Amino acid sequence: MDAKSRTCLIRHRQALEKDIKTSYIMDCMVSDQVLTLQEEEKVKQQNTQKERAAMLIDTLLKKDNNAYRSFYNALLHEGYRDLAALLQDGIPVFFSGNGKNTMDEMTSYVKTTLCEGGVPQRPVVFVTRPKLVDAIKQKLCSLGSDPGWVTVYGMAGCGKTVLTAEALRDHQLLEGYFPGGVHWISVGKQDKAGLLIKLQNLCSRLEHDSTLSQRPPLNIEEAKDRLRLLMLRKYPRSLLVLDDIWDSWVLKAFDNHCQVLITSRDRSVTDAVSGNKYEIHVESGLTHEKGLEVLALFVNMKISELPEQANCIIRECKGSPLVISLIGALLRDFPSRWEYYLKQLQNKQFKRIRKSSSYDYEALDEAMSISVEQLSNDLKDYYKDLSILPKDVKVPTKVLCILWDMETEEVEDILQEFVNKSLLFCDRNGNSFHYYLHDLQLDFLTEQNRNQLQELHKNIVNQYKRYYKLHVPVLSQEDCMYWYNFLAYHMAGANMQKELRDLMFSLDWIKAKTELVGPAHLIHEYVEYSSVLDQKDSIIRENFQEFLSLNGHLLGRQPFPDITQLGLCQPETSEVYQQAKLRAQREMGTFYLEWINKKSLKNLSRLVVRPHRDAVYHACFSRDRQRIASCGADKTLQVFKAESGERLLEISAHDDEILCCTFSADDKYVATCSADKKVKIWNSRTGKCLYVYEEHTEQVNCCQFNNSRSQYLLATCSDDTFIKLWDVRSANELKTIEIKEFFRNADEQQDDVEVLVKCCSWSRSSDTILVVAKNKLLLFDVTTCNLVTQVIISHHSTIQYCDFCAGDELVAVALSHCSVELWNIKSLSKVADCRGHMSWVHCVTFSSDGSLFLTSSEDQTIRIWETNKVCKSSDAVLKSELDVVFHNGEVMILAIYNQKHIQLINGNTDSIIMQTEPQESLICCCCLSEDLKFAAFGQENGEIKVLQLLDGKILTSQEAYKTSVQHCRFTTDCQTLISSAHDAVIQVWNWQLNECVFLRGHKEAIKDFAFLENSKLLSWSFDGTVKVWNITTGITEKDFACHRGAVLSCAVSPDGSRFSSTSADKTAKIWSFESSSALHELKGHEACVRCSAFSPNNKLLATGDDKGDIRIWDVLTGELLHFCSSVTVDEGEPTHGGWVTDLSFSPDSKMLVSSGGYLKVSLEVIKKV
Repeated sequence: MDAKSRTCLIRHRQALEKDIKTSYIMDCMVSDQVLTLQEEEKVKQQNTQKERAAMLIDTLLKKDNNAYRSFYNALLHEGYRDLAALLQDGIPVFFSGNGKNTMDEMTSYVKTTLCEGGVPQRPVVFVTRPKLVDAIKQKLCSLGSDPGWVTVYGMAGCGKTVLTAEALRDHQLLEGYFPGGVHWISVGKQDKAGLLIKLQNLCSRLEHDSTLSQRPPLNIEEAKDRLRLLMLRKYPRSLLVLDDIWDSWVLKAFDNHCQVLITSRDRSVTDAVSGNKYEIHVESGLTHEKGLEVLALFVNMKISELPEQANCIIRECKGSPLVISLIGALLRDFPSRWEYYLKQLQNKQFKRIRKSSSYDYEALDEAMSISVEQLSNDLKDYYKDLSILPKDVKVPTKVLCILWDMETEEVEDILQEFVNKSLLFCDRNGNSFHYYLHDLQLDFLTEQNRNQLQELHKNIVNQYKRYYKLHVPVLSQEDCMYWYNFLAYHMAGANMQKELRDLMFSLDWIKAKTELVGPAHLIHEYVEYSSVLDQKDSIIRENFQEFLSLNGHLLGRQPFPDITQLGLCQPETSEVYQQAKLRAQREMGTFYLEWINKKSLKNLSRLVVRPHRDAVYHACFSRDRQRIASCGADKTLQVFKAESGERLLEISAHDDEILCCTFSADDKYVATCSADKKVKIWNSRTGKCLYVYEEHTEQVNCCQFNNSRSQYLLATCSDDTFIKLWDVRSANELKTIEIKEFFRNADEQQDDVEVLVKCCSWSRSSDTILVVAKNKLLLFDVTTCNLVTQVIISHHSTIQYCDFCAGDELVAVALSHCSVELWNIKSLSKVADCRGHMSWVHCVTFSSDGSLFLTSSEDQTIRIWETNKVCKSSDAVLKSELDVVFHNGEVMILAIYNQKHIQLINGNTDSIIMQTEPQESLICCCCLSEDLKFAAFGQENGEIKVLQLLDGKILTSQEAYKTSVQHCRFTTDCQTLISSAHDAVIQVWNWQLNECVFLRGHKEAIKDFAFLENSKLLSWSFDGTVKVWNITTGITEKDFACHRGAVLSCAVSPDGSRFSSTSADKTAKIWSFESSSALHELKGHEACVRCSAFSPNNKLLATGDDKGDIRIWDVLTGELLHFCSSVTVDEGEPTHGGWVTDLSFSPDSKMLVSSGGYLKVSLEVIKKV
C-alpha cells in the first residue's frame, strides 16, 4: 500500500472504528477478492463492533492498493459517504499503461460510478456469460444519446440482474455513453405506496449533495416531475436501471424521456411507454457446462475434479441458476455431502406448491427444503416467522426488530445468514435495508407452516401493539408504511376480530391511512376482510365502507378535510356518526356543523372516485364489471378497479379533450374519441394504441362498441351532425346517418340551425341504436337506418348523454341541470331522478347486467349507483328549488316532491305535515308566506297557484305566463305574489283581489329579484341591467346599466344604501342607490362571479366565482382585503368542487360560510381581515 494511502487510513482510524459495521463492508471486499474467507472469519470472532472494525483495519494495513480502493468503494456502497470522503485524498493512482486494475480489469472510475449508483456487487460465485453481456452492451450503445428503453427479460432466477450489472462494468461504455452516471433501483412488485417510497428514495439519493433540502414528493406525479428535472438538469446522459419490473404501470412513473434499462419477466412490459425499445432475452437455464462451473466455484474445485454426482445434481436442478446456487451454497458448507444431497433431490417427494411454466418448481421446492433443514433450530424458528410476510413486499429491518424484539444489529446478523444461504434477498439503499422472499420461497414456507400461520400472524400483531402501545408510527419511521399497508392483513390472518374491528372502525386510522396512501387500499380491505369483520354483524362494516366509498375522494386530497365534520354528516344510526359525535364533543373550541334534518338522508351512490385533474367527461364499466375506464378535459384515459378505485392504467391519449371512452364486448379494447376529431382503439391491458380513425370533420362526441363478441362494430357521432358505424378490424365505414335531417321540419328547429349529435347507445341485441340530439332521444333501426321512435325528455334542459340498460327497456339520461333521469323507453315514462353531482353531468353508463350505472361530472368525480336502489328511492326525490321559513324555533320547508307534488316538511323532525295531490303540469318553483298560512307554486305550463297550508286546498290560480315559472315570492303582508318566468316581464299579483301589475322594461329574461323597503323591488336580468321598481304603480324608478354580460346576482347592504352586482363578465360592482352610480368596480376574478354578500356591519363584501375563488373587499374603498384560493398549492384541487353558489356572514361579521360543492366555514379569514 502506498505511504499516502496508509497514512490516510491511520489518520482516520478512530472515526472508522467508531462507526462502521464490518459484516457488509467485508461482503464487498470478499466479492472484490481482496479479503479471504479466513480473514473475514477472524474479524467476525472479535467480541465487539469496535474490535471487529479495528481488526479489519489492521488487516487492510498489511495489504496493497487494491484493498484500499475496495474498502473505499465498500464504504460508498454501504452508505458511509462521510467516512469515504475522509479517505478520498488517499486513493492510490493507477500506474498501468491502460489505466486498468490488473486484478479484475475494472477501473476505479467504474467502481466509484457503480457504487455511487447502487449497482449490485458481483456475487461471490460468478460465471461469465459473455454472449449475453455483450448483447446488453450493444443494445445500450444503440440508444446513443436518444431516450429509450433496453429490456433484459427472462424467467425469474435466470440471472438477469447479475448479467445487467456485469455489462455495466465497462469503462468505455460508462465514459462514452453514460458520463452522467448509473442509478440502479430494485423495484419488484409494488403497489402505489411502495412505488412512491421507491421514487422518494431515488429523488433523495439524487439530491444528496444539494444545498437545499427538499421535502419528499407527496405523490407519484410530483415524484415523476422531480425525477424528470433531476435527470434533465443534474444527471444528463445518465442511465436509469429498473431491476425486476412486474407491471407496465410502474414504468409510467419513470417515462421521462431518459435512457432506461429494465429487467423483467414480462417481455411486453414496455408496450405502455414511448421511445426507442431494444430487447435482450436471457435463457431460462444454464447449460450443463455452466452449471458445473458454478458448482466448481462454490466448492473451490476444478470442473475435472468434481465427483460424478455433480453431473446428476445439475440434471436434477434442470439448469436453474437459482436452484444450482442453493445447492452450491449447501455444498460449500458441507463439501462431503454430494451423495446425500443428490439422494435428497432424487428420492424425497415434496408437495407441489402450484403449477406454473415460469419456474422449475420441483427443483426449487426440493432445494428449499434441504436448505431450511440445514439451519440451526433457532434460525429455523426465525425463518418460519417469515411465512406470514406479504408476497412481493420488501420489509424494512425495523419491522423484524419489532417482531423479534431485538436490536437492529442482531436482526441484520440473523437475516444475513439467510441471505448467505440464498434463502432471503436483501435490497440495500445506503443505510436502509429491506428484505424479501422470492414468491416461490414464500409459497413453500406458507405450505410448510400452514397450521401455524394464525399464531404467527397473531405474534406479529401482539409485538406491534407492545412496541407502539397506543401510538401509531409516523412517516419519518422506516416501518411506517409497512404497518399502514399490512397491519390489517396480519390481524385478519390471525382472525383477531376485535383488534381488526377496533382498527378498521376507527376514524383516527381512516384519517391517517387515507392521508398517506389514499382511500382505494382501505376500501379493498373492507371487502377483503369482510368475513372477519362481519362475524357479529355486517352493519358497522357497511357503515364505514359506505362512508369511505362516498367520501374517499375528499379524504385523499389536500388540504385534508376534517374527518369529524364528514362523519357528522352521516345518518345518526351510523357508527361513523356516533364516533364523530364523540370526537366533536371532546375537541373543545372547534367549530362543527350538525345536520338537523338528515333522517331522510339516502346515499344512492356506491362509490365516488376522483381520478382526473379536470372535468370527467365520460366513464364506463368493463363488461365483467371489474374495471372502469374514464376520460376528460385533462386529455388522459384512465382505467381503475371498480371495487376500490385503484388506478391500473393512465394514458395521455389525445391532443385535445377526450369526450368519450368505451370497452369492447370482450373487454380487450377501449375506444376513445376527442375534440381533436380523432377516434382511437387501445389495448385495454397494456395501453397500446392499435387503430386511429380520422374521418369526422368536427369534434367526435361519442363512441360506442356494439354488444357482439363475434364482430367488432363501433358507432361514433360528431358535431358534424353524422353518426357513423365502423367495422373495427377493417376500419371500413359501414353506414352513415345524418341526424340533422330529422329536425328540419320540427316546429322548434329552423333549417339553418345546427344540430349537435351528443351521444349514441346500442341496444343489447345491437339491432337498434339510440341517438341524442338537443332534448330528444331518437331510436334507429341499425339495418335500415329508419327512425323507430323519438322522445322529448325536457323542454328546458339538453341531454348530455344516454345509455341503454340490459333488457332494452330502461334508459338513463344525463341532463344539463346536473341530474340524471331513468326512463322506460317503451312506456315513455320517467322511472327515477338521481341527484348528487355538483356540476354538469357529462355521461351515464350501465354495467353489462344493468345492476349498476355510473355518472361522471364537471365536478371531477365519478359516482357509481345501484339501479334497483335508485329506482326504489325515486319516490323520495325532492327538487332543489325549495323555500324555508324559521319560525318560533321550528324550521319549515316547502319542497317540490317528484316534480308533481308540494310537500311541507318539519325540518327538525323530517316529518311531512302536508302534501298536495299530483299536478298535471310539472312544478318548477315554490314559496312560503312568512305567517306559514299560505304557499304558492309555479308550473311548467306558466300557471301559478296559491294554496292553504292547513289543508293543502288550492285557493286560487292564474295562467300567468306562456313559459315555465322560474321564481315566485310573497310580499311581507302575504297578500301579493311576485313572479318571473323565462321572459323579460315580472308580474305583481294581488291574489286576494285578483289584481295584476306587470313590470316591463328588461330586454332579456329575468335572472331574479329581491324586495326593498317601501314597496320597492330590485330585479336583475340577463341583459346586464338592474332596475328598481315601484310594485304598486309598476313604474321603473331607477335603471342601472351594470355589466356587459348577464347579471347573475345582487345583494343589498344591511343599511339599504348600496347594492352589489355580479356578472358573467367576471366582475362585481358596488352601487349607490342615492346617486344611481357605481362606487367601485371589483376586478380580479378569473371566472363568472356567481354570488355576493354584505357583512351585517356594512364594512365587507364577499364575492364568489365559478372557479371556486372567494374575495373579500372593503365596501368603502373597494380594496381587496383577502383572497381565498379555490385550490391548494400542492394538489391544485378545487375547494368547492366548482362554483361558489352562495355566501353568508355571521351576525357578528366574523365568520363567512360559503357553499358550492361543499359547505365551507372560514373563521381565520375574517379575523385576518
